[in-house]
Amino acid sequence: MTRKAFFSFHYQEDVWRVFNVRKCWAIGKDREADGFFDGSVFEASKKESDEALKAFLRDGLKNTSVTCVLAGRHTAARRWVRYEIVRSVLKGNGLLTVDIHGLRNNKQVLGVKGTNPLDEVGVYLANDKIYFAERKDGKWVKYSDYASAIPASELWFNAPTSNTVVKLSKHCLRYDFAAQNGRENIAGWIETAAALASR
Repeated sequence: MTRKAFFSFHYQEDVWRVFNVRKCWAIGKDREADGFFDGSVFEASKKESDEALKAFLRDGLKNTSVTCVLAGRHTAARRWVRYEIVRSVLKGNGLLTVDIHGLRNNKQVLGVKGTNPLDEVGVYLANDKIYFAERKDGKWVKYSDYASAIPASELWFNAPTSNTVVKLSKHCLRYDFAAQNGRENIAGWIETAAALASR
């Protein structure tokens, strides 16, 4: 069966580095990538409305089983990366972070390692219901782009048992593309994330 992965990233900052990762993933049988939409399509959806962009991103996640967050310096703070992460959890996708700061951009400049985006989104229990949270200005707040409660049955990891936020990174692995030979290993990392989520 073909493994279809969704790649979440900060377009303006990291697109050159991301396409280097995409090339590695595309080499090999039974692999397809999504999330690599043209920047102009993304910007056009953004101009329509937030709801139009959300629908566009949800559509991009269809038929995928793993979401790979390609993290650069500013990725963790990006609103739409966080939305892709939350929707991935709701969909049951496996999740992983791959740091790409060790790759050069189109000016041959290396990046700066950023915060793990999966450290900035979490889940917590309130009034016997589970909700998403995100870090803003150093504090955990209820996630505003998806405020509904999450059934525990929809989580592939253990549900939170208190109002203390559990970061998604607790359940997901993080890799360094340059330092850990991502060219050879990214397919295995994605398969591990799929296995953790029973996908």
